[in-house]
Amino acid sequence: MDVLRTPDERFAGLPDYPFAPHYVEVDGGRLRVHYLDEGPADGPVVLLMHGEPSWSFLYRRMIPVLAGAGLRCVAPDLVGFGRSDKPAAREDYSYARHVAWMREALFDRLGLTGVTLVGQDWGGLIGLRLVGEHPDRFARVVAANTGLPTGDTPMSEAFLAWQRFSQETPEFPVGRIVAGGCRTDVAPEVVAAYDAPFPSDAFTAGARAFPVLVPTSPDDPAAPANRAAWETLAGWDRPFLTAFSDGDPITGGGEAIFQRTIPGAQGHTHPTIAGGGHFLQEDCGHELAQVVADFVAAT
Repeated sequence: MDVLRTPDERFAGLPDYPFAPHYVEVDGGRLRVHYLDEGPADGPVVLLMHGEPSWSFLYRRMIPVLAGAGLRCVAPDLVGFGRSDKPAAREDYSYARHVAWMREALFDRLGLTGVTLVGQDWGGLIGLRLVGEHPDRFARVVAANTGLPTGDTPMSEAFLAWQRFSQETPEFPVGRIVAGGCRTDVAPEVVAAYDAPFPSDAFTAGARAFPVLVPTSPDDPAAPANRAAWETLAGWDRPFLTAFSDGDPITGGGEAIFQRTIPGAQGHTHPTIAGGGHFLQEDCGHELAQVVADFVAAT
């Protein structure tokens, strides 16, 4: 496996991102995974998992709110993103590998327990698999603009259009893609920060691979494992909250299946975050962080 590593200088001086980097190695030492670790070391763990094609920079506005509420914020960069290593070939990436890489980083290396998952986009697709496979590691879940598809129901036209674009575009403009998934204006320096992990298109294999790794047919290689995770979630009685935005064409309405299927979702008031697009952490980070902090305090 040929592995690329973004030079450190690409991450110098990013706006509102003063956090120190931390690293663990996975996959027999072949890959280095970056994560943030902010807030009190003995506080309840909030695991902030980003999706496609962002990185932990997405949580920069949420971390101060959560840390101020006494929570330990762990925000990894998925392999292929952010300051984590980037296998150079698209075939190096699979849904199963992403789950295994995160399991090793978060549980085998960091030993996280009592975790509150906050998962958006692929952060939910991977994070909810971890909940399904290691339920005792988690205390509660906040699902935000995400899902756990099995390929048994059709995907939205908006997602299929995005999937086609991701495979056909000659260049993969990460910063502009993130900005296009927001409802607020994204400043040029913020667009540049989302581009920072990708000095050239050679670094974008993971970002290009993700859209076609989403299970869209019942015979997808990841479908059986996702169905098994749903079986666990269908018996999950620990607190589960949906916090979807009101302006995401990709996942809009996807909160309903969580709310009706998961026992731990019963009895909670599930907020809709007003004014947020797909990347609601960028649009409404303070509001989402307060929802998470209040949910941890109340449960």
